[in-house]
Amino acid sequence: MRKTLISVCMLCLTAVAMAQPAGGFGGVQQQIKLETSQEWKDINYVGDDQTYHTCDIYLPKEQKDSYPVVIHIYGSAWFNNNGKGMADLGTIVKSLLDAGYAVVCPNHRSSIDAPWPAQINDIRAVIRFVRGEAKTYKFDTSFIATSGFSSGGHLASIAATTSGMKTATVGSVTLDLEGNLGKYTDQLSTVNAACDWSGPVDLTAMDCGEHMTMGENSPEDVLLRSKLSKEPDKYLSLSATQYISSNTPPIIIFHGDKDGVVPNCQGKKFYELLKAAGVKTEATFPAEGNHGGPEMYTPENLKKMVCFLNCVRESNCCNKGCCQKQFVEV
Repeated sequence: MRKTLISVCMLCLTAVAMAQPAGGFGGVQQQIKLETSQEWKDINYVGDDQTYHTCDIYLPKEQKDSYPVVIHIYGSAWFNNNGKGMADLGTIVKSLLDAGYAVVCPNHRSSIDAPWPAQINDIRAVIRFVRGEAKTYKFDTSFIATSGFSSGGHLASIAATTSGMKTATVGSVTLDLEGNLGKYTDQLSTVNAACDWSGPVDLTAMDCGEHMTMGENSPEDVLLRSKLSKEPDKYLSLSATQYISSNTPPIIIFHGDKDGVVPNCQGKKFYELLKAAGVKTEATFPAEGNHGGPEMYTPENLKKMVCFLNCVRESNCCNKGCCQKQFVEV
């Protein structure tokens, strides 16, 4: 069974990579030297010897006593367990650092390593680690956000829509969302905001628009060890949209109209459902935007992301116009 899964994953990963513009999954970019005051690499947030439980930590160049935190998650269709060193460093991570945010880039278990919900258990462990190690790494835990591209956008989004939930029951499926990884199980895994860059958020409706087909098994099939026609509740349990409520923290969405991997209607549906629930949200759907690439990571879009996070942190900021709503395209 494991050999079959590995073969399927390698075929899917190759297919997705071939479909991308220069830069692989959109988040994979040339290595750059970030301007920071301090960096830590390969910190194990669980306390085991697994590479998939390590993270890199970056602090802004301007030195302060503490910094608000964004946890940024790489995209890989859940196939990669070691992508933290090549995830949007020159775009999203750089923009966050320049804006004064500490950035934590974690690895997580792949769909080969373990089925869902292991991946959200890993991200929850990262959030608890941030709180538990706040003094060591100068984290201001009054503000912790998640961010991610593609499957990383999925994990960032579901970390937000399930924020505060320990378990969830979706039809016949009951999930342990929290897990028990690491030594900081006494800490909260809640987040204050999320940034979704091209994430699949409704895994029951991946055919809502034009998208890439991957043969007999999709990435979500591999992650869930199932098929939508056989166990639809599993696919609902993987969907960030399933958990939206009035308690969901603010979420900003970026999803290109020409995304040929994760259909643009995913982001548009997410935006409409968040609005209907009364959740603070903004969305940008670039007309020429693909699955990552320069049309998505424009200076204007990166500025929107920072403005949104700043606005969430400063409760009356929107009243002062700092969110620049004139730039939002919906």
